[in-house]
Amino acid sequence: MHKTLIVTNDFPPRPGGIQAFLHNMALRLDPDRIVVYASTWKHGAEGREATEAFDAEQPFQVVRDRTTMLLPTPRVTRRAVGLLREHGCESVWFGAAAPLGLMGPALRRAGARRLVATTHGHEAGWAQLPAARQLLRRIGEGTDTLTYLGEYTRARIASAVTDRAAARMVQLPPGVDEKTFHPGSGGAEVRARLGLAERPVVVCVSRLVPRKGQDTLIEAMPRILAAVPGAVLLIVGGGPYEADLRRLAADTGVADSVVFTGAVPWAELPAHYGAGDVFAMPCRTRRGGLDVEGLGIVYLEASATGLPVVAGDSGGAPDAVLDGETGWVVRGGSPEEAADRIATLLLDPELRRGMGERGRAWVEEKWRWDLLAERLRELL
Repeated sequence: MHKTLIVTNDFPPRPGGIQAFLHNMALRLDPDRIVVYASTWKHGAEGREATEAFDAEQPFQVVRDRTTMLLPTPRVTRRAVGLLREHGCESVWFGAAAPLGLMGPALRRAGARRLVATTHGHEAGWAQLPAARQLLRRIGEGTDTLTYLGEYTRARIASAVTDRAAARMVQLPPGVDEKTFHPGSGGAEVRARLGLAERPVVVCVSRLVPRKGQDTLIEAMPRILAAVPGAVLLIVGGGPYEADLRRLAADTGVADSVVFTGAVPWAELPAHYGAGDVFAMPCRTRRGGLDVEGLGIVYLEASATGLPVVAGDSGGAPDAVLDGETGWVVRGGSPEEAADRIATLLLDPELRRGMGERGRAWVEEKWRWDLLAERLRELL
């Protein structure tokens, strides 16, 4: 692999799925052959201390820009060019293609031989807006490879770039650590601590925002409880939608059957997946297609834990499910469909076991971090 400059806004300790994706990839590359150029998480003593502590723990060098939002401005471009030359980098990986990939031509002129730009869900949204489509087209032409999460995002981004750039696109989704997420991850302890030991548990692990569909699950609970008395919905995660969800549970009359954990440290997430009998997140597309699920790594983490999954049909979420094998895809925003599929799984232990085993095997076959990191090394 060429020595590589990673240019990204999305890097820990800033939380988020893209941040975790990039960090996990970076940890699986040769630390002597990468340099990370990232934005500052947030200003102030607390943010500075957290960032400095995180950077000091990394096996590779992290260079922070003074701004909390990297944009392809002349100043940031000059800094990236300077780092490329200073560290002798021959490749560049843009952690998110839009908008940082616009710096590609300048870095090429400075000596970069390979330019790889990774796309996520937001680039699929850009592809629907005329001005943003033009920027994506420029990014596609200015880089060697655009990577994509799954077929949904590929099709939409390919429609915005030239045929030549579309032909160079390569799938590079986030992976799953199958050694961390596994059936023996400690779910029994979480169930006992929350008083759920004997109850059928539907678990949803995600940030609490409207797109994810926790409200659909709450609205599905009366129907689920009618079929499976004693069932409980375990909502794991924090976010701005929590107060609305708590009110909805009370208004729906199922507050006693819905447990909110709030934000959970990453190290405890595997056990919280394991506390469920079924994983469900019936995500839906909002804002005319601009607010869409890019992939839904949570479905794969649940599969690795041995759970059947019930997914929504937003964006690339179906790419993370083998429909009818590892779980089912339902219409996002349909409490009736979600309830029927969840109740079917809760009532059939053999069906749950079979789908969970198939999901675990699929993750081991296709979604392991080591396989995907090797693909990135080849691109660089």
